[in-house]
Amino acid sequence: MPGFEVLYQAAALCLMYPDDDFRARLPLLREAAPQLREFADHAAVTPPMEMAAHYVEVFEAGQDHSLYLSVWREAAPAPSEELYRAHGLETTGEEPPDFLPAVLELAARTGTTDLLTDHRDGLDRLRTGLTAFGTPYATVLDAVCATLPPAHTGA
Repeated sequence: MPGFEVLYQAAALCLMYPDDDFRARLPLLREAAPQLREFADHAAVTPPMEMAAHYVEVFEAGQDHSLYLSVWREAAPAPSEELYRAHGLETTGEEPPDFLPAVLELAARTGTTDLLTDHRDGLDRLRTGLTAFGTPYATVLDAVCATLPPAHTGA
């Protein structure tokens, strides 16, 4: 499903820790990915320390909203470091290859949604959890999931 590369790159930025670099890119992000304007607008008016504290509360305080695809215990394999290297991306060792922002960046680079589609069930569970938590980060997952085919239901 090509054509969503800019959205995936922007979503990857949104799901990273909100540092000064992220804040500097908000105007570009807002214009480049209209699907993420609600989140970008929220981030633009939220004080930096509050945004950072919220990120930690949502993503680092437990596994209920984990950005690591392996936490969702799916049969789909996580991407390997070799796959990233084959597409000109390097993993830094700070985050494992199954870190959702890295997977989104890989999808943006390759133009393929295979890894995202393979992990669709986990992405839906993460999106549902973020929505129930009431965080604006849910809108980022809404936008990404809207580009993917529906999850498989049983069988």
